[in-house]
Amino acid sequence: QLQLVESGGGSVQPGGSLRLSCAASGRTFSSDTTVAWFRQPPGKEREFVAAIFRRNAGRTYYDDSLKGRFTISSDNAKTTVFLQMNSLKPEDTAVYYCAADRRLILSSLRFPNEYDYWGQGTQVTVSS
Repeated sequence: QLQLVESGGGSVQPGGSLRLSCAASGRTFSSDTTVAWFRQPPGKEREFVAAIFRRNAGRTYYDDSLKGRFTISSDNAKTTVFLQMNSLKPEDTAVYYCAADRRLILSSLRFPNEYDYWGQGTQVTVSS
């Protein structure tokens, strides 16, 4: 059973930055595990943010609207996946979730229902 632990959320002013972390509790992410970040704004459905698709040599994918501001990365030990968020806007306010799956195919990357493992979520609030 893969357990995901998120950290790094908090409150920040518009234009600020935060870095979220997603750790695989007690183990590393295997070479075929896709790890993604989703977010759920207040009153809205969960939406795709970014993913590392390890089956394609760890290529990264982003929601088009977030490219250039958000960066997903992994540490060399493959125990933690990060989401660096820059130039934050009030509309980035949401609960951010880390998700993982070992059998995901590329066409399913952006759909939360396709992921088997989820973290507990971490709140990000962008407000002046």
